[in-house]
Amino acid sequence: MRRWWLVAALLLATPALAGGSLEGRLVTLNTLTYDDPAKPLLESKGQTVRVGKGIEFGMGPEGSRNGLDVVPVRIEILPNRIEIGYETGAGQFWPATFNGYVLRFAADCALFTAAHVDPATTTMAVSDGDLRVEGNALFINVAGRDFGPEAHLAIDLAVTDCLLG
Repeated sequence: MRRWWLVAALLLATPALAGGSLEGRLVTLNTLTYDDPAKPLLESKGQTVRVGKGIEFGMGPEGSRNGLDVVPVRIEILPNRIEIGYETGAGQFWPATFNGYVLRFAADCALFTAAHVDPATTTMAVSDGDLRVEGNALFINVAGRDFGPEAHLAIDLAVTDCLLG
C-alpha cells in the first residue's frame, strides 16, 4: 500500500510534460517578406510571449520599409493549433517568394512533427504547401493571398511530448 503512494509522490515531483501541448511555451513571432532570404524586404520586430489563454499576438503596422508594412493580424495559439485572423483592413499580401509569419517556439527537443491547414475552418486560399517546419519554427506563407475580416487561417500541429522547460 505504501509503495503506491510513493510512486504517486514521485510522479507528482517530476517535471511536467507538455503533454503534446504548446501551452506554457515561449514563442516569438516575426513577419517576414523576401524574394531572396539573404535580403529581406521586410522583417518585423520580434514579439515574444508565453502561450496561454486568449490571443497571444495582436500585431499592427510598424512603419513602411521598402513600401511594405505589417498587416494588422491577431494570432491565437491553442494546445495544438494556431488560428490567424484579420479584424481590420482588407487587401492582398505582397506577392513575394515568402511573405508571412515565422513562429519560433523555445524547446530543447523537436516540439512538433507536422503542420496542416484545417480546410474545414480556413477561409484563406492557403494549403499545406504554404507551411514549412524548420526545427521548432513554423513558416506560414500568405504571399499574394487576400486578407480582411472574413479571412481566417487554422493550422493543426502534431505536437510531441517534449519536456516543458
